[in-house]
Amino acid sequence: MKEQKKSYLRFEKALMTNLEASLHRELLRTNRSGAYSCSTLVECNTRKYHGLLVVPVPELDDENHVLLSSLDVTVVQHGAEFNLGLHKYQGNNYSPKGHKYIREVDCDHIPTTVYRVGGVILKKEFVFQAYEDRLLIRYTLVDAHSPTTLRFRPFLAFRSVREFTHENSVASREYSPVDKGIKTCMYEGYPDLYMQFSKKNEFIFMPDWYRGIEYPKEQERGYASNEDLYVPGYFEMDIKKGESIVFAASTSEIKTSRLKKLFDEEVGYRPPRDNFFHCLVNAAHQFHNRTKKDERYILAGYPWFKARARDTFIALPGLTLSIGEDDYFELVMETAERGLREFMAGKPLTAKIYEVEQPDVMLWAVWAIQQYAKKCGKERCLKRYKQLLLDIVKYIEEGKHPNLVLDDNGLLRTDGKKKAVTWMNSTANGRPVVPRTGYIVEFNALWYNALRFVASLAREENQIKEVGYLETLAEKTKAAFVETFLNEYGYLFDYVDGQMMDWSVRPNMIFAVALDYSPLDQRQKKSVLDVCTRELLTPKGLRSLSPKSGGYNPYYVGPQAQRDYAYHQGTAWPWLGGFYMEACLKLYKRTRLSFIERQMVGYEDEMFFHAVGTIPELFDGNPPFSGRGAMSFAMNVAEILRTLELLEKYKYQN
Repeated sequence: MKEQKKSYLRFEKALMTNLEASLHRELLRTNRSGAYSCSTLVECNTRKYHGLLVVPVPELDDENHVLLSSLDVTVVQHGAEFNLGLHKYQGNNYSPKGHKYIREVDCDHIPTTVYRVGGVILKKEFVFQAYEDRLLIRYTLVDAHSPTTLRFRPFLAFRSVREFTHENSVASREYSPVDKGIKTCMYEGYPDLYMQFSKKNEFIFMPDWYRGIEYPKEQERGYASNEDLYVPGYFEMDIKKGESIVFAASTSEIKTSRLKKLFDEEVGYRPPRDNFFHCLVNAAHQFHNRTKKDERYILAGYPWFKARARDTFIALPGLTLSIGEDDYFELVMETAERGLREFMAGKPLTAKIYEVEQPDVMLWAVWAIQQYAKKCGKERCLKRYKQLLLDIVKYIEEGKHPNLVLDDNGLLRTDGKKKAVTWMNSTANGRPVVPRTGYIVEFNALWYNALRFVASLAREENQIKEVGYLETLAEKTKAAFVETFLNEYGYLFDYVDGQMMDWSVRPNMIFAVALDYSPLDQRQKKSVLDVCTRELLTPKGLRSLSPKSGGYNPYYVGPQAQRDYAYHQGTAWPWLGGFYMEACLKLYKRTRLSFIERQMVGYEDEMFFHAVGTIPELFDGNPPFSGRGAMSFAMNVAEILRTLELLEKYKYQN
């Protein structure tokens, strides 16, 4: 008998019944158009952002909205009811404790939960239909020795992910029958919620509010944490052994005769998550966002981030080029280029990409295109992006950017005293926690790299005059960079503002080592890398501040204000680790392969914690390096994928 392959993302009964362990593991599914479904492995919502069907409602605002919070399933046999749901109520009360019936959860292909209630074995699988606001759940009665009935009780919210709902007299209780289900809408301005089944059922109207449902993740973050959810009634139907029933929750009606086939089709499209790499590829696809206008974006993370310009350009190469999806790079860049050009022309943005005005965004755009050139060839790059690159350099050089000035010494200067202008963007009391201003180290490393890269493309077309001009400017930038940022201790100042030099040991200097064109010589690069290794490196990336520097705060916990002060004061970031590992490989080649492979192990561990199969936003800077913040973060996933690609490249180099 052939031995069955052990699942990669499989969780046993012992873990599921231990709420202390299972409630910290979240499961995220998206439709690649902005909507998502998210909860914990035991399906107890612990964040206000959790919900079975969470969709954008552009007619209302720019946020996502929780329509269907959860769906409790009750197994009925011989008049006895076994509710498989789980909610946390005030006073640390959990009810109805359906997690005790879970036998296993398997997330290798599609999320699958197997319940056992006496002689009943019920399997639940779910998928999110690609590019549609429709969640599909298939229930299969694997085994039963007596007549069995299923009862489905929907918990409705109809609210923004940033708010709560409470019992009120305004919420509409009206509903209308549709094909094998109902449609309802609690508030004006919202779309109808369609709840339909593949099998004929009876809907029993029994409206009620379930009060005092509590979200512990919001408590931890110092926010309000409880709400009331509206239950309009329940659906009921019999189910036979071996039979499958498909439930659909959507903002549009569907012919229920299509549901079973549609579910099978959607399952067929899903790539496996049977190893570390496939998990990351799957996570990469979840950041895709295709709008109704067929525009393509990269969401910065889930559950609360939108398409931010800096994140887009940093994440884009890893999320696309590193996994052979060059076409999606081009689609996203097409939308992003429109946003950049609208900004440069001083026009209102029609592209829904945020923070384009940040002074380093264009420099990261050049870096992203540089990765495209390495992957797809300079000829293809010139054809697509030559004019954009030249226009960006010219725009910066001519001083047209509202917060980026090219000084006579060849360095870029920006004002970050009153408003955060770098990726270290946390604020407190309206001011940047880390007020980086003047000459900023990564801005100028990126500027030097951009000048050299664009010059190399001009050389391909024998534009001698253009090459000479860019190279001369780059040489001036290089000399000023070393003179301004390199200190006697062998590392780089984080920023220099007039006579003020920031001596804090921060990771932003790693870019001057990792970029293809560096203003530093080999000895200087090794010195900077050594300092990063000694003071910043963790198993989860680079710390945002050295423990030896003043203000070190490695734990991203507590109320919002406390977390704001810790955000960039010692927390570890995997995306920075990606550039660190690229620097290692460039300096030490194959001799560092085993070291970097060991670093990858620290990330693979995260596939089974926090949000299953992906990488969270940041980690504590001290052991045990707990994952924090957003459950899935694009730049982190991207840079780990890019590192894996670099590892393969260097393995086969002579």
